[in-house]
Amino acid sequence: MPRIKDALFPLRKRSRYLLFCAVMLAVLFVLLILAAGLGSVSLPFETIRSIIVNTVMKKEVYPVTWEESAETILLGIRIPRILTAFIVGAGLTLCGILMQALTKNPLADPYVLGISHGASAGAVSVIMYGYLKFLGGYGTMVGAFCGAVISIALALKIAAIRNKVTATQLVLAGIAVSALFGAITNFMIYHTKTGSDKVKTATYWMMGSLSGASWEKLKYATIAFVICLILILFLSKGLDVLLLGDDVAVTVGVNTERLKMGIIILATLLTGVIVSISGTIGFVGLTIPHITRSIVGTKHKRLIPASVLVGGTFLVAADIISRVAVAPEELPIGVVSAFFGAPFFLYLIRKSHGTFGG
Repeated sequence: MPRIKDALFPLRKRSRYLLFCAVMLAVLFVLLILAAGLGSVSLPFETIRSIIVNTVMKKEVYPVTWEESAETILLGIRIPRILTAFIVGAGLTLCGILMQALTKNPLADPYVLGISHGASAGAVSVIMYGYLKFLGGYGTMVGAFCGAVISIALALKIAAIRNKVTATQLVLAGIAVSALFGAITNFMIYHTKTGSDKVKTATYWMMGSLSGASWEKLKYATIAFVICLILILFLSKGLDVLLLGDDVAVTVGVNTERLKMGIIILATLLTGVIVSISGTIGFVGLTIPHITRSIVGTKHKRLIPASVLVGGTFLVAADIISRVAVAPEELPIGVVSAFFGAPFFLYLIRKSHGTFGG
């Protein structure tokens, strides 16, 4: 009997994993419909279905009984925003998984290591001073990526002692770098004329916003996300071994230095792209991996796809709340994510000693 139970255990675990993913897909589908219909202008499900089908089929499958503005709202504003919300949530979750594996700390995410604050400072400098004007709308994206690269490079330089970087040193250095770039960002805003549109844009953007979502930005964010996701999946076994400790990883033949550098590069690239299109949205990369890990386990081959699904679904839900909570005004999505994430962060602090043990 014990042998039969041992043989059935992996099957039960796999079934639970597949069931969880199926449930999350169903929840995501419902939220996508709600997100498309809700807002300052409500769109009924029949109209949403008809517009999408007609657009995909490129012919009038359903007779046009809606106003032209409904198509503009749905196809030009809401759908790119919904998809952007999913990519941003999934991307932040991926970054959180990478940072937690790198530092072996369940409380780590791109914000802790200063990457997000560096990206924010780079993007705000473009908004406030008009740097990189020749890049047009991509200037903010490039500025955010440059800021992310500078911040993580500075954190690594500070953390290096005798050419060796430990997880604790990197976290402490990241906290210092976060504070530094946060101060730089606030300084830029403070020394710009109060009440100007640039100050309002930068301030709102720093709290997280998807109001500027577009098909063009979504395209490049999706490309970066998919590339990083594929590469991270290839690294999944290495991430599993890394959690056991550097000594164990070296013993089984893992090049820890190369793996860590790969993690840092991927997290920096993805964070820079995400921050450039959504601003700073906290707690997603911190809490979602932990929640998902408690359900599907610590194996990254399962954890990564499931977390991506949960993170994207969570931010779609948060975006719905941000649009309807104070309608017709819009609440910064970073405020919504913090409202739900902060209490869970306090819970993590009390329970973090057992996070990687299950």
